[in-house]
This record gives sequence, structure tokens and C-alpha cells, in this order.
Amino acid sequence: MANKNPVAAEAAPSAEIATIEAPAAPAPVIVHAVKAFDRDLRCRGYQFEIGKTFTHEGSVVACESGFHACENPLDTFRYYEPGLSRFCAVELTGEMNRNSEDSKIAASAITIRTELSIPEIITRSIAWITSMCCKPADLAHSDGARVVSSATGHSSASSATGHSSASSATGDRSASSATGYSSASSATGYRSASSATGYSSASSATGDGSASSATGDGSASSATGYRSASSATGYSSASSATGDAAIAINTGRFGKARAGKGGGIALCYHNENGTLRHFRCSKVGENGIKPDVFYTLSASGEFVEDAS
Repeated sequence: MANKNPVAAEAAPSAEIATIEAPAAPAPVIVHAVKAFDRDLRCRGYQFEIGKTFTHEGSVVACESGFHACENPLDTFRYYEPGLSRFCAVELTGEMNRNSEDSKIAASAITIRTELSIPEIITRSIAWITSMCCKPADLAHSDGARVVSSATGHSSASSATGHSSASSATGDRSASSATGYSSASSATGYRSASSATGYSSASSATGDGSASSATGDGSASSATGYRSASSATGYSSASSATGDAAIAINTGRFGKARAGKGGGIALCYHNENGTLRHFRCSKVGENGIKPDVFYTLSASGEFVEDAS
């Protein structure tokens, strides 16, 4: 007799639950740039601090709102004179808006990383301009708006004359010259020479016995080699010679100079009409001159520590 009990059905296989991974969130865009400040690390009255991140609420418009910095370090000289300002490497994140005239960018967030010296500004500028020149889209800048010249061989020479150009010569006894507006010149070879004559330009010579000259208003000249020389002749420019037995000369109005141990400084004072009233020089260690401290010349012809 047939078994009327129902046959136990086979257990239905458990349904597999498909796992769909959510697409990874795009990595935040980080733009590495350089920001300029006054001597107190302020920009337009806003106080910044190295190592901290700052955020902006509201719209972000270049030259109007948000935190600003420049991808090309040389462009910061258009807004802050190098001899009277401080500069920092920064990271821009969040909402951004670019300026159409230069490399300035406005962002909703900025992180202040490290402070940069004038030689470091020059090195970063040359690297940035070199990278721009290597891009086909930027070949339109062949009119000299952005030019880079580099010579690394022994006794080599480098010259860049375009607006915001950069010149670098790293060979022994090499020479570097940048004459464009806001240009940069760097010579790091032994007994090399560096010259920058553009407005707000920067010149750096780090080889022993090297020479650095900056003649543009608001420009900066730095010579760090042993027995090297630094000369700045522009209005409100700065001359720095920190190598042992080096000499810093600043003949510009309201200029300042500093020198290292065993070195010397020379400064001028001009009246309101620009007439030369005083010219004075001194060895470091004499007349109260301290090593690696900036000095200006007072109306009475006395050395005064720069407070800016």
C-alpha cells in the first residue's frame, strides 16, 4: 500500500546575498602652493599659524574671498615684497577657484606647513616653471611670459629674461642671470654669480666665494657661501650674506642687510626726496652689529635692528 505520508522535500538551498561594494570616494584634491604673509604671519589682517589648518565659510572667489596662495612661488612677489615678508609652503583643499592672471588660487581650506627662505622660494619657482615648460599646453608661453633657463655644467652660464622667468646655474664658477619682472636667479656652484634685476625679483648664490645681486624694488638678495657677497639696491629690498666672512650691501632706500660671523654690512639712508644722506659700513661684532640680524640705517646714520 502506498505510503500516504508526504515525502520530505529536499531543503532548498540558501539564497546567496550579493555584496555590492560602494564605489570608493574620490581622493580629495590637494594643491601644493606657497603663501605670503607680513612679518607677523598675517595676511590682510588674518592671523595664521604654522602647522594649523584654517577653513573658510561662504563663497570662494579668487582675489575676493577664501584663502589664497600661488602655485608659482614667484607670483607671491606681486602681492608681498620678498625683502619685507614671510613665505610658507601650504596645502589647499576643498572648494577652489583660480585666478586668470597668474597662478593664484582661492580655496575653502588651507594648511600652513613650513616656512620657506628666499633660496627655497627660488628653488621651488624653478621647479614649477620647468614643469610648466614641459607641458605642451603651455608652449603658448613662448612669448617670454614664463621662461626657464638651467645650466649645470662646470663654468656654465644661464640667462632668463622673460617676465616671471627663472634662471639656475649649479656648476662650479657658473653664472645665472634673470632680468624679467618677478624673476628668480640661483647660482649654487663654487664661486658662481647670481643676478636678478626685475622688480620684486630674488637672487640667491650659495657657493663659496659666490656673489648675489638683486636690483629691483622690493627684491631680495641672498649669499650663503664663505666669503661671498650679497648686494641689493632696490627700494625696500633686503640683502643677506650669512656665510662666514661674507659681505651684505644694500644701497636702496629703506633697505636692510645682515651678515654672518666675520662678515660685514653696508647701508644707506636717503631722505624723502631720495637724496643720499648717510652711508655706513661695519664689520659684524663691531658697532653693536650682531651676526645674522637684519639692520637698517636711521635718519641720524646709526645702525638699528630691523623690527619688521
